[in-house]
Amino acid sequence: MIMEVLIASSAEEICELLGQDNSRQLLAGGTDFMVEVNYRHRSPSSVIAIDRVPELRNWHHDGDSVVIGSCVTYREIERGPLATLVPALAQAARTVGSPQIRNAGTIGGNIGTASPAGDMIPVLSALGAEVSLRSSEGKREISLDDLIVGVKQTSLGQGEFIESVRVPVLESPQEFLKVGSRSAMVISVTSLALITYPKTQSVGIGLGAVNPRPTRARQAEEFIKNFLNWESMQVDPSGLDRFKELVSEASRPIDDHRSVAAYRRHSIGVLAQRALTRIFSERSPSV
Repeated sequence: MIMEVLIASSAEEICELLGQDNSRQLLAGGTDFMVEVNYRHRSPSSVIAIDRVPELRNWHHDGDSVVIGSCVTYREIERGPLATLVPALAQAARTVGSPQIRNAGTIGGNIGTASPAGDMIPVLSALGAEVSLRSSEGKREISLDDLIVGVKQTSLGQGEFIESVRVPVLESPQEFLKVGSRSAMVISVTSLALITYPKTQSVGIGLGAVNPRPTRARQAEEFIKNFLNWESMQVDPSGLDRFKELVSEASRPIDDHRSVAAYRRHSIGVLAQRALTRIFSERSPSV
């Protein structure tokens, strides 16, 4: 198979190359894409390498949010200043594959692949992430939940690509938890992110690997509000069982080679309770 490889040096050049032929495949880390090529699930005739584009490789702290270029790697997310600003994203990045994979794989690739098991996705969903898309026609902002519309399906238009993602800097506790067939270098069976929002005294719960698209456990988020004490950072344990049930009910998992639906539905509830009680200690009955 003959494959044309083009190397972009700027976002404008990406727009130009896609404008000439929007069937060209973008390639950054290639950790998902090359697996599909090697298994002959995809046979692209033309590839645009975008990992050398400076504006896609950088991130910046913008007021009360962080803007992360789509080619920022898991390695950069998992430690250093970015990890301090968005700790749940760092926790998720640390669970991705081997060090070699984390050095190559990118946040934009994780979003664009749109796999239900993508480790960044539940965190970004719980954070209410906004994704910046770009094409020769201009830029537009879209929520992560509107970008990923199904299993490996996005609402990207012709000639559009993911330029960056914006998430809030909250300076409050966050958790990411994951269940896999072993403790490391494994695709999620289930995963969950729990983000605290002290100003509104609420939590955001993003579910991973249990639905075809990004999902927030909205009913569980609303229910648990009445059981949280934000001054003492404690949770009334009487609400935990129902909270866990509501998270499980927000999932629509399937049976596949990694797990059965029943286990996924059970484990996502367990992860939610565990994440919540890591942040909010259970209140003593005598209190």
